[in-house]
Amino acid sequence: MAKQSGGDGGGGGGDGAFEVAKVSNLNCIDLSSSDLHQSVALLKQACLDCGFFYVINHGISREFMEEVFEQSRRFFDLPAAEKMKLLRNEKHRGYTPLLDELLDPGNQLHGDYKEGYYIGVEVPEDDPEAQKPFYGPNVWPASEILPGWRETMEKYHQKALEVAKSVARIIALALDLEIDFFDKPEMLGKSIATLRLLHYGGEVSDPSQGLYGAGAHSDYGLITLLATDDVLGLQICKDKDANPCVWEYVAPVKGAFIVNLGDMLERWSNCIFKSTLHRVLGNGQQRYSIAYFVEPSHDCLVECLPSCKSDDNPPKFPPIKCGTYLSQRYSDTHTDLNTYRAGQT
Repeated sequence: MAKQSGGDGGGGGGDGAFEVAKVSNLNCIDLSSSDLHQSVALLKQACLDCGFFYVINHGISREFMEEVFEQSRRFFDLPAAEKMKLLRNEKHRGYTPLLDELLDPGNQLHGDYKEGYYIGVEVPEDDPEAQKPFYGPNVWPASEILPGWRETMEKYHQKALEVAKSVARIIALALDLEIDFFDKPEMLGKSIATLRLLHYGGEVSDPSQGLYGAGAHSDYGLITLLATDDVLGLQICKDKDANPCVWEYVAPVKGAFIVNLGDMLERWSNCIFKSTLHRVLGNGQQRYSIAYFVEPSHDCLVECLPSCKSDDNPPKFPPIKCGTYLSQRYSDTHTDLNTYRAGQT
């Protein structure tokens, strides 16, 4: 199937209270299809149009996805004091409380009405690689409190990375690169892949008052895979330069990933493929989603791709190392950890 009406949604701009937003039609990429040419064409059209698309038949069973969502709910159902024992650390591992993240400071009254949990690439503390900003040991709930939780999340982390690599191969072809361009060790061979469980607690968003489930933002990295429950909430703005922004809902599709491009791919492609503004509006229902952020290795130099520059279209961004870029973006949008420490003294 080529098109599907479909998100995890959101928005910028000081638009009024709940406007009636239409549901976006997004291309659908079938990873089981033998017609690679069609998959590349559909993905390229999506990347040029809005930077969002669905991925189906990706190899992760619905039964396992339901297990991951159930384990996520079990964590967020814990008492607040238990969750705060697992507060995120400097490596961005662990629990992020309500209002911790401020994605759209120009329009938000305060932080996002969501809580989350970060799980990254597991690297032992005594491994030299653990010195890098986004590598190191994860923070895990005790097995007696949440039995099987760690094993489920580690399995999902591994499976989602394989899906991301499959999508990246189609993106490479859409950018006139070799199919294995993103498979190189300095790219997704040693990726910074971060799983984030998200829970929106049932607050009602009101953009006119600066209240959002998640403020308008574009993602930082290469691509994001998003799995959602069946509660509508995600919105996208296909033209982030529009004023005012025009928001469309992205409908959840059972068993599908919603995939979006990040700012790093926009830099890499010299703005041929653009990252897309998105936000989440709460409607009074609890909502759960699972985001999987995929970036290249810490030392990967993100610079304009050869196929994306010419004399008429020179590089728009200077080269930058992935680790440096991500560290700054995370710092810009998350509450200083010292705020929480001060509250514990």
